[in-house]
Amino acid sequence: MIIARPQLPHKRTRGIGPLDPRTSGPLDPRTSGLATEPSGVSARARVAVATVLVILVAGLAFGQRGRFGVLDRALGGRVPTVTNTPYDGSFAFVRVSYETLPGGYWYRGQPAWSHGYPTAEQNLLKILESFTSVATQQKTNTLSLENPEIFNYPLLYIIEVSWWDITDAEARNLRAFLDKGGFVIVDDFKTEQWRGGRGWAQFADNLQRVLPEAKFIDLDISHPIFTQFFTIESLDIFPQAYNAGRPVFRGLFEDNDPEKRMQMFVNYNTDISQFWEWSGRGLRPIEQSNEAFKLGVNAIIYGLTH
Repeated sequence: MIIARPQLPHKRTRGIGPLDPRTSGPLDPRTSGLATEPSGVSARARVAVATVLVILVAGLAFGQRGRFGVLDRALGGRVPTVTNTPYDGSFAFVRVSYETLPGGYWYRGQPAWSHGYPTAEQNLLKILESFTSVATQQKTNTLSLENPEIFNYPLLYIIEVSWWDITDAEARNLRAFLDKGGFVIVDDFKTEQWRGGRGWAQFADNLQRVLPEAKFIDLDISHPIFTQFFTIESLDIFPQAYNAGRPVFRGLFEDNDPEKRMQMFVNYNTDISQFWEWSGRGLRPIEQSNEAFKLGVNAIIYGLTH
């Protein structure tokens, strides 16, 4: 089965185009006080646009429940009941669920794969829909790799892989998914000993069962994913929500050749989705949330176009 791909963005931009929080439409430069710059956005404009991004997300959260209803539900208690939206040809964000290893229920008794669900991706999709022409389902899906429905979608998202013990069926389907042109984003990936997890070693053991020959390559700023839609000028600017040290970005490529298509994008020793999740509450600096959203949009656009 060929993985279906939705409508793709018709253009790429170096900077974020401002939105009007009253309408979710473009700001008029004549009335907004922000001048557009074809080769990027000024420092002053970046601050203003980042503010709009967070206002946009916060407005979404308030609008859904009058308070932070969705956020509050996602932050405590059991995982919400998942009701997937049937495939209709538009882009659907698919989070991978998996059987969580013992010790992976350290956050409020929730399985590791569900952290931040569904708030993180809903906030990201609001930004994706506002700034690109990708036709987007705002309701996100959750699927096991054992479910053949994964082959309807071009992109999968999986987190907390330190507590993922892959099954034989998951390994077979993941290899087939990658071979058919699918793209996987790995995020919220802790290092060894975080809450008793095995860090990269657990993930590497799993991937050996998927692609025994797989080699992950450290990425630098020259890789196209960092300029796929928004221009990210430095990897040193990425913030840490709670991890120590610098984030590490790695890629898995077809035939282990970095000149070919990247099949898997890994955010290691960092949690980019933490900034998506908390952006509606103002608990992280605006500039940091802005960079996290830019990286998320770039990763999605790369996955849809390669």
